[in-house]
Amino acid sequence: MHGRPRRPAKPEDEEAASAKAAKLRDLQAQVLHNHHARTACRYTKEAIGLSFKLLEINPEAYTAWNYRKLAFQHNVKELSDPEAIKSAVDDELRVVEVALRQNPKSYGAWYHRKWLLNQKLAPVDFKREFGLLDKLLKVDARNFHGWNYRRFLARFMGVPDEEELKYTMDKISENFSNYSAWHNRSILLSNLLIQQSKGFESKQKIFSEEFELVTQALFTDPSDQSGWFYHLWLLAQTSSPDNPQLIASWPSNAAKLTSSLIKEKVEQHTLSSIWSRTVPIVLYFNEPVKGLNQSSVNLKSDLEFSKDIQWRPLTMADSGYSNCWAAYLQISNECSSLQEYSVEVNIPCSDDIVSRSGSNYNSPVHFTFDIELISNDTAQGLDLFDKPVAWNCSESFQSHGNRDPIPVDLLKITSALVEQDSNWHFERLSEEIDLFRELPDDNSKFGKLTLARLLLACAAIKSRGRSLIERKGYCEEALGLFTDLIHLDPSHKQYYEDERSLVLMDKLTCDMETFMNHCSVQVQPNSAPLNHVQLCRLSLTRIGFAERLLWVQMLDLSHNSLRSVEGLEALQHLMFLNISNNQISSFTALEPLMKIISLKVLDLSFNKIGAHSIDTTRYICSSPFSHKIKASEAFEEYQKVNINVEEYWDAIRFFRSLKLAQLDIKGNEIASKENFRTLVVTLIPCLKWFDGEDVN
Repeated sequence: MHGRPRRPAKPEDEEAASAKAAKLRDLQAQVLHNHHARTACRYTKEAIGLSFKLLEINPEAYTAWNYRKLAFQHNVKELSDPEAIKSAVDDELRVVEVALRQNPKSYGAWYHRKWLLNQKLAPVDFKREFGLLDKLLKVDARNFHGWNYRRFLARFMGVPDEEELKYTMDKISENFSNYSAWHNRSILLSNLLIQQSKGFESKQKIFSEEFELVTQALFTDPSDQSGWFYHLWLLAQTSSPDNPQLIASWPSNAAKLTSSLIKEKVEQHTLSSIWSRTVPIVLYFNEPVKGLNQSSVNLKSDLEFSKDIQWRPLTMADSGYSNCWAAYLQISNECSSLQEYSVEVNIPCSDDIVSRSGSNYNSPVHFTFDIELISNDTAQGLDLFDKPVAWNCSESFQSHGNRDPIPVDLLKITSALVEQDSNWHFERLSEEIDLFRELPDDNSKFGKLTLARLLLACAAIKSRGRSLIERKGYCEEALGLFTDLIHLDPSHKQYYEDERSLVLMDKLTCDMETFMNHCSVQVQPNSAPLNHVQLCRLSLTRIGFAERLLWVQMLDLSHNSLRSVEGLEALQHLMFLNISNNQISSFTALEPLMKIISLKVLDLSFNKIGAHSIDTTRYICSSPFSHKIKASEAFEEYQKVNINVEEYWDAIRFFRSLKLAQLDIKGNEIASKENFRTLVVTLIPCLKWFDGEDVN
């Protein structure tokens, strides 16, 4: 560990290890026996002494620590003399110190010490506590358990953050490589800036000083990681707005949607026709937020829709925070001809909408879009999917018909509604870029990575509230740096490939002239024109900047190297998706597609689903057989038709959430498995085409 070479074991070492293991097993058995005993002798001095002997050898014996807590609580109840209670606390603290000598990074030991102090049974000798920490941090200045305990003590005794900040400076001055000191400094500075403490009112002043401090460390030893991580934290604080911002929506301001209505069955005596349709509204923020509801987002329209609007986070996590939120207008109107309706969306300053850092939304936005409801009398009897959709990523793009591609400049919230870029932020980061270009070690992976991040941060600030094309030059330079890093540091190749993919997506979509080469309006038989984007053969491993694709209805991402489709969940208007010939290895990697309500055509052919005998990504999501999710009646039905539910639970979970008309999955290992076709057809009753063949 940490570069220390292992020495080969000697015979006498093996004998000693065997004897130690036998002693441990014996002690563990005795402690467990005492722990589970229901007799009066379970908390005797001898029984507690056995737990001490066990912890002296193995401080990670959590059951022994829990036993000692129960024993301490039991025995201290019988004490009334303050000195006797203090003596009992001191004895327990000494046990912890013995354990820490054996293992200074024992989670159980540090937790037990904090638990003891929180009982507040005796005055705390803070001089002793800080003295213990000083000894431990002299042995290992980066011991994060020790730093965590120091933060606990500082809060416990009310030490001002300013004093603790000086302590971090002392430790950093002793050793620039003290990652834990840099980390503690970031925590303390965040608190002081949020509280607007005296001397910490100006972020510009504080961050300028911190940039100068960390730059000295980086240029002193460019190969040390500690300063680079702190610089990354500073960069995040400098390049991001203080409050969450709405950066995109679809429909966007002044957009016009054309929506074909679906006719519902009605009683014979009903005179008028009833039509229904779901129209998604998507809001995209620059950082994860929570708290979107009917009071924080106001909708007004002369269109009749359900007033019980629920805003949902489009994320697979259960945290309640998401960059992307969607609401679904369930339209139900009596109509017999073309009708156009206006919808107003108003998002005022709100205490409900909050970021993870606790910042409130304070940039009010108001926009309006139109929905044209088309009666499908003219299309009655026609089937949109009477033939399978064919993809051809090699054909040149053409706009079919007289309709031009969608005006992409509508995709962002108008500049007046977005926080203007800070001149100081841009100037400060530009100075950092100039510094890092002068870094003496041209092959420093940290230097190249930080320079790339600085360029992208400048791009974000420069284009904030302005044309996105401001980003293009920064993206081109960053692309070159990530390409260098892929060759310079092959052990982190996948990370650099993902970052490169994000920058490439940024570059392609920020320049409308370039982006339009990838866009067209496609006309499918019996269908209104569809907004089509083709991003094939770009070596993409990850999808980024989905907020610029919210309007897309037909997306071709084939012949890339995608390992995940995270980000596509924001594309709520997407109907046709081609991700064939990629590196998708499991159905859990496709989980975001379960959020897209409009998806009708999906091409997964020639990926790697089922190719791995042990697919650990299957367990990223909850199994229906876990303690959290009960096996539903649907799973029992699949078992009745001889489907191996235990083997296919992730496929079942994925496909039963989709309403596809066409699915292509040939070329994947799983497609050749017995009963898989039957499984898919059972799960998707509306499926018409499977691997190019008519299901019926």
